[in-house]
Amino acid sequence: MQGGHARACEEETTMETFKKRQKEMRRLERQRDKAAKRKEIKARKAAGITGESDRDIEAIENAAASDPAADLATTD
Repeated sequence: MQGGHARACEEETTMETFKKRQKEMRRLERQRDKAAKRKEIKARKAAGITGESDRDIEAIENAAASDPAADLATTD
């Protein structure tokens, strides 16, 4: 009987590890996206193309990235 319990525990640990890995991958993807967006905005400013839309987009992305409810909704 102990073998069955160990197997269930191992599957539970594997699932937790998988979820943590997915969460970390989402975090890294958001980090890359934000870095790319900053680079794009910097290039636009250097080219003399600026506008309110850059600031609005950046504010929206920052709000979405810091929203803990978004992470909770996608973990299930």
